[in-house]
Amino acid sequence: MAGALAGVRVIDFGQYIAGPLAAQLLGDQGAEVIRIDPPGGPLWDTPANATWNRGKRSIVLDLKTDDGRGAARALIASADVVVENFRPGVMDRLGLGAVAMTEANPRLIYCSLPGFASDDPRAGMPAWEGIVAAAAGMYRAARGGTPTNGRPIYSAIPLPSSYAAIQTAVAVAMALGVRERDGVGQIVQVPLFDAMFGAIGYDGLRVHTGDLPPMGAGVSLTTQFECSDGRWIMFHTGNGKTQEVLDAAGVGSWVKDGLLDRERLAKNPDLAREMIEKARVLFKTRPAAEWEALVNAAGGECAVCRPSAEWLTHEHALGSGTIVEVDDPILGKMRVPGVSARLTLTPGAVGAPRRPLDADHAEVMALAMAARGAAPTAAAPEGLLRSALDGVRVLDLCIVLAGPTCGRTLGEYGADVIKIEAPMRPPGFAFHGDVNRGKRSIVLDLKTPEGQEVFWKLVETADVVVQNFRKDVAQKLGISYEQVKAKKPDIVYASLNTYGHVGPYAGRAGHEQIAQAATGMQERFGGKAQPQLQKYAVNDYGTGFLGAYSVALAMLHRRKTGDGQHVDAALAYTATLLQGAYMQDFAGKTWDEACGQDSVGSGPLNRAYEAIDIWLFLAAPTVAALAGVEGFGGIESLSGAALEAELERRIKMAPLATWQKRVAGVDGVAVHRVVQGTRELMDHPWVREHGLAVAREHDDMGMVTTIGPAARLSRTPLRAGNPAPALGRQTREILADVGLDERADALIASGGVRDSMGMAMR
Repeated sequence: MAGALAGVRVIDFGQYIAGPLAAQLLGDQGAEVIRIDPPGGPLWDTPANATWNRGKRSIVLDLKTDDGRGAARALIASADVVVENFRPGVMDRLGLGAVAMTEANPRLIYCSLPGFASDDPRAGMPAWEGIVAAAAGMYRAARGGTPTNGRPIYSAIPLPSSYAAIQTAVAVAMALGVRERDGVGQIVQVPLFDAMFGAIGYDGLRVHTGDLPPMGAGVSLTTQFECSDGRWIMFHTGNGKTQEVLDAAGVGSWVKDGLLDRERLAKNPDLAREMIEKARVLFKTRPAAEWEALVNAAGGECAVCRPSAEWLTHEHALGSGTIVEVDDPILGKMRVPGVSARLTLTPGAVGAPRRPLDADHAEVMALAMAARGAAPTAAAPEGLLRSALDGVRVLDLCIVLAGPTCGRTLGEYGADVIKIEAPMRPPGFAFHGDVNRGKRSIVLDLKTPEGQEVFWKLVETADVVVQNFRKDVAQKLGISYEQVKAKKPDIVYASLNTYGHVGPYAGRAGHEQIAQAATGMQERFGGKAQPQLQKYAVNDYGTGFLGAYSVALAMLHRRKTGDGQHVDAALAYTATLLQGAYMQDFAGKTWDEACGQDSVGSGPLNRAYEAIDIWLFLAAPTVAALAGVEGFGGIESLSGAALEAELERRIKMAPLATWQKRVAGVDGVAVHRVVQGTRELMDHPWVREHGLAVAREHDDMGMVTTIGPAARLSRTPLRAGNPAPALGRQTREILADVGLDERADALIASGGVRDSMGMAMR
């Protein structure tokens, strides 16, 4: 079965990570991707190119020559999508910029993924991964450091590029849907810095009239524990199965004895310490794998904190297709990440292995020449444009982060998103305020006849249903995909969970922490010491975006065929994709990327250094390039530890402002302050002006700041939507929408429907 993007031609000018990964995500869904490399091949020679460039045809063009630029223009004229991630202005100077190319080919969707936006004051800065991550607050201070000058902790996971690529894939699918409607493409820009706000999420939320308590405040067993074999597990108590787990472990009396009473523990530090010590002793009685099996068998959440190398060979990773085997022409047989967005009717697939450099030159140019002379489609009439998902209704049944992020993203693209809350499980405001903006709220008890009645009336008007229940929960409630499809055959039904819907772990529960543990993220960030969580809920938010990508693909397919389908995304898929720079297993593989809490970078030319006044991040392509910066003369003969020590000594001799002035204009070299707090980011005037941070009045909460959308679409711009409403605020309005206004009082009186639960849930 063909992917949803079959027949779509993508021209991939991308280098390093962001552009190639965005094009890979499109190629995995059936797009024909033509990759253009400069003479000499990709600018980063990495095994990960086997993943990012799979399924693409290869052609080499020298864009510095007239012939190379002419060939590129011919290819773009034949294309549906262009992807590039150069600095702003580079493609314009080559005569291949977005405005010129979309004027020449009005059906074209032209996507740029610069490090910093074209209107960002830092647009001209060489936006290496570490530079953008430092600017976006990804390298937080080590424990004990102050917010302004604490020693940073480097993470090797390329979040800025990955989040920009994922959000670009969403934008392309949405723009293709718009083009199906009116025949015209548009310009898309997803800067890496802007995209990082999607990962920051609730960390950036602030209630201006007072602080919310830290989530997970008090004593909790949701943490890592060392086991009898010296390995660590991540244990999570968040799914209500703690008693069953403790019974299985032989300590069920802990609940009766009050050892897990959070209110009591908060008032009694000695008892809290006793409880934690008891837990540590308990987990030391069995090996990690045994604990993982025992807890999950009891319905709880637990995962071994395994290294990524182990995940690449794990039975579930292979059995679920999260990891797949390919035969690469350079590295031979290897294991790499699989498809991250799954659809039943248009499933997509891992494409053929990457092609040798320039292997398809003649064939590709023949395609371009065949398209030459075709008359461009006339532009759509001028006037107000509808949003990409205007007229689409989404029923969002999700909790916590991943599922609601999917719904929020669909709302940003113009869908009418109805958030269906359960009366017994309201979200904490930090989650609700972040992921439920732009939605209308109704409270239904789906275990009651009245709640079911309203749900099915809503289904009659819906295009999309999104849920992230544990396996079989939707079936028990009578609202699984097959049950909904029976009444609404063209429904697009999205399911998001931890491990996916196939494979030996498909039935297991989990949260962000579990996915980080299972796939190697925690072990990578902790290094040789205790595993550590990445700073942000990167798998939850990333899975939400990939869920929205899946829905957009399914809606595109439905627009063409009338058929709905079941789509899914999973935290494990996302965690694997985000680590894609290192998720390759082949003969001779060396696991040598930076890891651990003591790391401040990947090497002398890509790391944080302490200046006189503050920590900065330095990135340079070569020692020779860095030697051209005032203050670094004479370092050409140094390398390794000697170079690092000398750079530490010299950088500490001047303040950040001096180094910024010195590197300005030196090709490829950049420094940026290591931003160590989200408050500074969210309050920055440029960030606020561009809608990446949005401060508005919220029901029952006063002024609240949340993140805003990052993707910029020229014809159908995204919107932040209304502030997250009090739960049930639109219940009566929604009942009226589906013809139940005359029954509203009776439905609400039954208790199966609620009209307001307020937001007093701090």
